Amino acid sequence: MPKVTIDQDIGAPIERVWDALLDVESYAESMETVRWIRLAGDGGGHARRAEWSVLLKGSILEWEEEEQLDHAAHKVVFRQLRGDLEFFDGYWVLEELGPEETRAHFEVEFEIGIPMLAEMLNPVAQRSLEESCAQMLRDFERSVAGE
Repeated sequence: MPKVTIDQDIGAPIERVWDALLDVESYAESMETVRWIRLAGDGGGHARRAEWSVLLKGSILEWEEEEQLDHAAHKVVFRQLRGDLEFFDGYWVLEELGPEETRAHFEVEFEIGIPMLAEMLNPVAQRSLEESCAQMLRDFERSVAGE
């Protein structure tokens, strides 16, 4: 199963980055690849559902995910409930590097769901997801560090 892993150092305190990371509904304002995100359900501060719509190499990719929020570990684990891909699960985690420096780590595994074309499509989708997610993290870094 293809996997995408990206790290981005952000020049901001971990709590500011964490608050911004959780504010997914504002991502479309600062991230060019995000069309919209809507929170669809709240599990009392430790779980929620979110609906995503993003641009991936000129195509629209949409899904609904369940998110588990670990505030103490600064970690969000997500699992696709339904969407355009067969499988799309992963996590975000923040690491404090210093008082004004935070590392954001993003990891996702995915499966397109077309077995006959997987060998050809998975590498293309993996590169596209890597580029899109890296751009999202760069946009996120600019918006958080600029506050």
